[in-house]
Order: sequence, then C-alpha cells, then structure tokens
Amino acid sequence: MPRSTSPGQTPDAAASGESTDSTRQRIVAAAKDEFARHGIAGARVDRIAKQARTSKERVYAYFRSKEALYTHVAERETTALVEATQLDPADLPGYAGILFDHFTARPDHYRLITWGRLELAESTDSTTSPLQATITGKLDKLRDAQRTGLLDPGWDPVDVLALINQIAMTWAGQPEIAAATDQAVDPSITARRAALVTAVERIFPRPD
Repeated sequence: MPRSTSPGQTPDAAASGESTDSTRQRIVAAAKDEFARHGIAGARVDRIAKQARTSKERVYAYFRSKEALYTHVAERETTALVEATQLDPADLPGYAGILFDHFTARPDHYRLITWGRLELAESTDSTTSPLQATITGKLDKLRDAQRTGLLDPGWDPVDVLALINQIAMTWAGQPEIAAATDQAVDPSITARRAALVTAVERIFPRPD
C-alpha cells in the first residue's frame, strides 16, 4: 500500500522521511552563502541545489526565480539585522557600536545586502521593502528625540542616520583598509570599534 504523505510533504520527501520545510531551509541557507559570495547575477541555482542536497527543479518549486530567492533571503537577513540592532536615540554612539558588532560577526550579511543594492537598484521598489519600513521607524525615533531635547534639532534626522550607518560600516565597506590594520598603532578589532564609537560620540554626543 503506498505511503501517505503528511501535510507539508511532497511524495519524495515522505519517502525519505524528510519534511519539505527542512528542504526549504537548506535551500535558503545555501542561497545565502551563494549570494554573499557571488552576487545575484553570479549565483548559480545548480550550486545552490547541490549544497542544499536537493534538485534544481525543487529549488524552483519553492521560489519562482533566482531573484525571488534572493529577495526572500535578503528579507530574512534584514529582519535579523533589525532585531539585532535596535536604535536608542539617547545613545547613538552605542548604536554605532552595535552595528559594528553585527557586521563584524556577519560579513556575509554586508556582502549580501550590497549585491542587492548594486544589482536590483532599478528593478526593486524600495519604498515598500522591510528595510525601508525600518528606516522610517528609526527616523521617527530620531525626530521624537529632537522634540524631547535628546538630540540637537539642527540636524536633519536623515543625515543623522546616514552618517551613523556609514561610520559604523566603515570597516565592512572597506576591506582593503581593514586588511591593512596590521599597520595601525593598535591593530585589534576593539580599537577599530572604539574609534568609530568615539567619532559618533563627537558628532552626536550622549545627552547629559
């Protein structure tokens, strides 16, 4: 008698005792690595399938295109970034340090997002993306901080956020300089973090 399939299982998955969720998770994990290494145009679905221990056809059964797979992975990574880097408008230097810590621990995240910025700039509606919603929320926090006296109202909140993000991602965005830190007075990661936190502190000091 043929084995029945459980909800959420394909016949092949049921035969092997494996859930489709497990296959999908492996595809997403493999895609994250592939996109971070090669970008969207350079990524290959056959390599993703091989690393995920499934077929190319199965990848397309879950995601209609390579771009759709990238979008899914990027949105998951953005969610992880948002959860790990909450903005406290009373401690903008601390926020810069948190961003630095995230991208130091997750250089693949920076590469993954950067590829999307370069390759999907004209085809993606950024106004409705999860990242844009996050940015809007942080700008609202900065405006509230200005109204309550925690932040100098002379700054445009958009400039504040852009400057802090850029400073915090200095090392992630300049690997050629990061590779030369052996020439620094103090080559440690701790020193790099302290330098950028101090830079933000001087521009946007913590309130007394």
